[in-house]
Formats: sequence, C-alpha cells, structure tokens
Amino acid sequence: MNITTIGRGNIGGGLARFWGNAGHEVQELGRDGGDASGADVLLVAVPSGAIADALGNVSGIEGKTAIDATNAFGGRNEEFESLAHEVKAIVGGPTAKAFNLNFAALYDEVPKQRVRPSNFYAADDDAREVTEQLIRDAGYDPLYAGGLDKARLLEDSIALLSAVNAGGLGRFFYRFAKPGAL
Repeated sequence: MNITTIGRGNIGGGLARFWGNAGHEVQELGRDGGDASGADVLLVAVPSGAIADALGNVSGIEGKTAIDATNAFGGRNEEFESLAHEVKAIVGGPTAKAFNLNFAALYDEVPKQRVRPSNFYAADDDAREVTEQLIRDAGYDPLYAGGLDKARLLEDSIALLSAVNAGGLGRFFYRFAKPGAL
C-alpha cells in the first residue's frame, strides 16, 4: 500500500516507520507540502489548528482515504462536527479517526508488549478495512467505536487519558478485550 503521511513529527514519523517496516511504501510530507497523488491512503498528523493549511499545501489528495490522527490541543474549527470531519471536507474521501489516543512517545515500546495494545478508531464504512490493517501494521489491535459520527467522542476522550497520565500513571498503553480474552 502507498501511504502519505502529512506531518513528520512523533505521530507521523513514528507511524511511517511502523508502516515502512511492514512493507508499505511511505512518503512523509512536512510543512512545505508536496504531491500525494500516488497515495492509496493519507495520514493527517498535524496540529489541529493547521489542518486546512497543511492539506492546502498538498496536491493529489482529492477523494483519497484519509486517517485523521489529530487532537484539539491547537484548537478546532467549530464549523465541523470533529477534526476528522474537517479533514473529510477537504479531502472528500472515506475518512477515519485513529491514533489520537495513543502516546507516540511509546511507539518504540509497542513491539515489546506481551499483548498488543488497543487503538480506538471511528470510520466511514469505506475506510474501515484499510484503517484496521494499518492499526495492526503499527502493532496495535483495532477497537472500533462506530462510524465517523463518533470521531468527536474519540477526540474529547484525550482529556481522560491526559488526566490518567497526569494522575501518576504516566504515559501508558491500554487494552480492551472481551471477558476471557486477557
């Protein structure tokens, strides 16, 4: 699969490494933008207040499947139901919300875990399969939260994870499973 990450920071760069190691072709774009016309899927991993500007600097994104990994730390455009909806409005293709509720600083620890950590995601039906594959290829187990209408719920959940982090646990993995699966 050809993946273009828009954002080369901790999240975009870290996921690009995972996906490259899994055999995907990955192109990383930064602030200067570039051409994503060869991509099958886009990862948007930029500050939330920079979504429109970042995507505006990238050509060839129209109609592509997009995975939004942003959180509202940099504010949000309230014209949209969620940050993922803002991405969808610009790109125009099937969209998912994923990778926003995992600590990128722990990416190097993912392969060392006894069991795969969970990764919540919400997605349009046409984005589910590719999102689940890329979550697995990053070393996580996908945990479906529903359609894209649940993206804002995932975005708002960062407050709980941040509180647990600040409460003394520090950065952490989480694992949700059916009874008997742990």
